[in-house]
Amino acid sequence: MIIFPAIDMRQGRCVRLLQGRPETATVYFDDPVAAALAWEQQGAPWLHLIDLDGAMGDQSINRAHAKHIFKALKIPVQFGGGVRNMENLEDLLQAGARRVILGTAAVEDPGFVKQALSKFQQHVAIGLDAREGMIAIRGWQQVGSVPVLPLAKQLAEMGASRIVYTDISKDGMLDGPDLTMTRQLAVDSGLKVIASGGISCLEDVRQVKELEPLGVEGIIVGKALYERKFTLNQALQYV
Repeated sequence: MIIFPAIDMRQGRCVRLLQGRPETATVYFDDPVAAALAWEQQGAPWLHLIDLDGAMGDQSINRAHAKHIFKALKIPVQFGGGVRNMENLEDLLQAGARRVILGTAAVEDPGFVKQALSKFQQHVAIGLDAREGMIAIRGWQQVGSVPVLPLAKQLAEMGASRIVYTDISKDGMLDGPDLTMTRQLAVDSGLKVIASGGISCLEDVRQVKELEPLGVEGIIVGKALYERKFTLNQALQYV
């Protein structure tokens, strides 16, 4: 089980949101590169890095910070947020991202996603972010009529190997992850699943770890670490 400390970048700073709402941003670090180095020094095996501005379709300065992080860290980084064409994807991989997460594109441009999976399968994950079981896109600002589970099955048929699943209602709320859908996605789609959203304590970590035999391979932890509900070292020892 891999623990992924999360860095969400907004306007060049490290922030956390509540349920993806921009007006709820809390700034934890002014320098995301320094934050990334701190997680590496504390023993993180991977880093989860998101460009919130890019995801929302806004002008973003975060991509430059991301590239600095790729170069500064020895550990692998998975990056997502606003990656919607092959040029963006290839640029990020060449810059040093180990894995790129495609979210909105899975709904809006399945042709691009299929091409990306064909060329870079092991370096691409699909971000499935949902409200009440329906996929949200554009930085979680738009919820459509696409249910999460059928889309996961379609992605498996297209060649996807892993997904990052977030129940948006849980994100930043510190009230526990969506274990039911996380389990169902792993079992029904056959994809590797990285669980995101709601982790609040080591008991939550334990409950997600119990799903590891089903194909749940990782846990993204953000606010719980920033609010010191537990330490990264404690989580790493736990898994």
